[in-house]
Parts: sequence; structure tokens; C-alpha cells
Amino acid sequence: MKLIVGLGNPGEKYEKTRHNVGFMALEQFLKDFEPAKQTTWENNIKFKSDIATIDYQPNFSELQKIILVKPKTFMNNSGMAVALVANFYKIKPEDIWVMHDDVDFPEGSMRIRFGGASAGHRGVMNIIDDLGTDKFWRFRLGIGRPGESQHSGVEHYVLDTFSHQDHAKVREMLKHASKALLLGLEQDLEAAMNKYNTK
Repeated sequence: MKLIVGLGNPGEKYEKTRHNVGFMALEQFLKDFEPAKQTTWENNIKFKSDIATIDYQPNFSELQKIILVKPKTFMNNSGMAVALVANFYKIKPEDIWVMHDDVDFPEGSMRIRFGGASAGHRGVMNIIDDLGTDKFWRFRLGIGRPGESQHSGVEHYVLDTFSHQDHAKVREMLKHASKALLLGLEQDLEAAMNKYNTK
């Protein structure tokens, strides 16, 4: 069993913001995986999340249950929802994959990695705290940093929407993230890293 988490903030107000690119990537994956009419998210009060469950049949191994989670606890408390689901289903940390925005990479780039510090990302930091370990997978989705002309700082930047010229890069990144998830499920995340990590 795998737990794949997209990080973001719930509600229409935050829907298209840079901080919600983890939600967007997970939605893209579900859309690519299933026909649109079957892609339903359930508002699960117990897990404080929107949840979708799929069965994935790799070509050369057994059927896997995959739980997709969009926490509704807001970004800085993401760990609460992740821990609730992981503890209930007894999912090991190394079977948890977290998709999140990353200001340390240019818009449209992606890096998959296992473990390590949060690099200042509060959602990831909270997951590390609540799981009691950093030994889970991250899909770091590049959103770039505010330019010198933007004096609002990183906090405001991540809660702003993508600029018009970034839309194509972001769409491409979401497609790559979706394909990387599929390759990770079909083979492993090492294969996905080798193919999709931005050089």
C-alpha cells in the first residue's frame, strides 16, 4: 500500500496559488489514471482530508492499493492528516510520497528525493514532526523565487497565482509529475528519479 500526498491549502481562495502545486499534481495524476467521471474525491472528516483510493496493477507484480490524500488541515499542519492516514492503514514512512512546491528550484523543474531536512518548507517540516521521521519520499515541484522587483517576500509569493508566462512550464511539470508517479508505481522511484529529475 502506498500513500501519495499532495500539499496545499483547502478552499477556492487558494486553488490556483503556487503553494497548491502539490494538490494540482495529485489531481493531474488521478485525471490521467482514471476516466474523468470516476475521479471523485471524498471529503473524509476522520482523516481531515480529501481522499481518493485507486487500485494499481503493475505489469510484473501484485495489485497495490494507493491512497491519494489532499490534507484539509492547511499547509502548516499537513502532518496531522498524513499521520492520521498512515497510522490507520499502518503505512510505513518509506511508502509515503509527498508532492509539494519548492522555491529552491526554477518554475517547471522537479526533483524526487528520499529523506532529508525540510529545506524550510513548513508543510514538510510538520510531516517530519508528526511522523517522527524524515524517511519518506518527496516530489519537489519548482515554483521559483520572487524576483527582485517583488518586495512582498516568499510568504506572499507562494500564496500568489502563477504569472501568465509560467503557465506552460507549470502544466508541463504537472504532466511530468504524473508520469513520474506512474513510473514509480510500475517500477520504483529510483527509475522515476533517473528519468524525470531535472538536471
